[in-house]
Amino acid sequence: MSEIIRKEHNVSALMYHIVCPAKYRRTVINEEIDKTLREICLGIEARYEIKFLEIGTESDHAHFLVQSAPTYSPEQIVRTIKSITARKIFEACPEVKKMLWGGEFWTRGYYMGTVGEHGGEEVIKRYVRNQGRKIDERQKTHEGKRLELFPYQNKT
Repeated sequence: MSEIIRKEHNVSALMYHIVCPAKYRRTVINEEIDKTLREICLGIEARYEIKFLEIGTESDHAHFLVQSAPTYSPEQIVRTIKSITARKIFEACPEVKKMLWGGEFWTRGYYMGTVGEHGGEEVIKRYVRNQGRKIDERQKTHEGKRLELFPYQNKT
């Protein structure tokens, strides 16, 4: 659960939803990588003013719900998470580096959105927590349905 961070001259509750795709959108995140990623994030929490509220993974990307103090810019938060997790994953699981042709673990791009203090946090938490689950159920809900381009237009 998020908390209000009190510093000498400010009080804040800054939360961000961050999505980091794996390089080339390769399917590299399995149970072992997921576990390693979570352990690395606990280490980041211990050393930086970045608190991981939720971590969710799919096979080719990861979602993070983080809280931080205003001393870090959003870009610094992402850069810290991506660089440390990539380096430590390559150390712990060298076979991943081979799968990515000796390159980087994450793509250069990422998504980052702010999460509102009132009402938005629980919705984003559930979304991040449920990454990688119930994929078959999601696909079944869209089977056999056509996408209407303008569903609200009067049909004459």
